[in-house]
Amino acid sequence: MARLGEIAGKIRSKNAGPFTLTIDIFCEEAERFATICSALSTARVAKLYRQKEEDVMRFELPRLNVLKFSMPRPTIQGSLKDRDMHASQWAWILSELDLNI
Repeated sequence: MARLGEIAGKIRSKNAGPFTLTIDIFCEEAERFATICSALSTARVAKLYRQKEEDVMRFELPRLNVLKFSMPRPTIQGSLKDRDMHASQWAWILSELDLNI
């Protein structure tokens, strides 16, 4: 078993506007990209972040070996309840995910 953070080259999260956050999974090799794409479903990511599957957008960029997920932020950026203004702390949750490969 391997955690996603051990397989991917880099995982980062960021704002995609005040209402959406994006998580990017960068792979150094096409083989790792293919492995991650097949092992990581949109449904699993939605469950991990407590989102509806239809609210999670998935983007596979094989020319760049990048897999992206975008979803609604739980709070609006900059609101009183926002504890992560730049959405940079969301990546570690995915990096700890066991892919069972």
